[in-house]
Amino acid sequence: MISFVGAGPGAPDLITLRGRDRLAGADVVVWASSLVPDAVLVHARPGAVVHDSATMTLEDVLAVYAGQPDDVAIVRLHSGDPSIYGAIGEQIDWCLANERTFEIVPGVSSLAAAAAAVGRELTQPGVAQSVVLTRLAGRTSASMPAGESVAGFATHGTTMAVFLSAARPVELAAELLAPGSGYGAATPAAIVVRASWPDEQVVMTTVGELAADLAALGVKTTVLVLVGPALAGAGGRSHLYSPDFAHGFRRRSAPGTTAGRPA
Repeated sequence: MISFVGAGPGAPDLITLRGRDRLAGADVVVWASSLVPDAVLVHARPGAVVHDSATMTLEDVLAVYAGQPDDVAIVRLHSGDPSIYGAIGEQIDWCLANERTFEIVPGVSSLAAAAAAVGRELTQPGVAQSVVLTRLAGRTSASMPAGESVAGFATHGTTMAVFLSAARPVELAAELLAPGSGYGAATPAAIVVRASWPDEQVVMTTVGELAADLAALGVKTTVLVLVGPALAGAGGRSHLYSPDFAHGFRRRSAPGTTAGRPA
């Protein structure tokens, strides 16, 4: 069995219980030291064979899988959640083509850890009810579908989480402020470096100051940039817990009374 396990954003106690258990039972572990801190490996058993994929190609990783029978427990440890920029698609294709048993164990995304570090809800009522996860095209522009540029998504003006783009701060800021953008120079932004790691950094800034602040930090990897008016925390009250809003578990309350359950 090959388990593609989300390691979480970095803190060893932010891996899921299922992920921890898979790691504890693994005979072979493949992990990326550049993205997942070695503290997460505390959950692996002492006798496990560990491969660092930071210097490996896809073919190198697949060779590890191919060299083991299907009854060997293999964990491929991915940062955050494997479904978000996890590069698991080609590995799944290999498993299917080679009739290898596999599973995907979800993980806590760095987006969740970054929002927690900033201390803001990303979907503020009346301000932003959508979150766009994207990145700059860069050297991997061939993989970016038409219409999915940062500038294209910026027209919506909602909360945006920009992954894998800190190395090009000027380009990122330019796309966020491209003609037709829903953001302005004063729109709140946050730079979160190594969310949940011991050396986590959070810089609150604006879209107008974003490029300068990124350049000043000098960081290029394990950085998530959050943008949007929801970061100001000035949204309206949620209807869900409003006394004058009824739903399947609660009827509307009269002013000054406590909500009761529907009969």
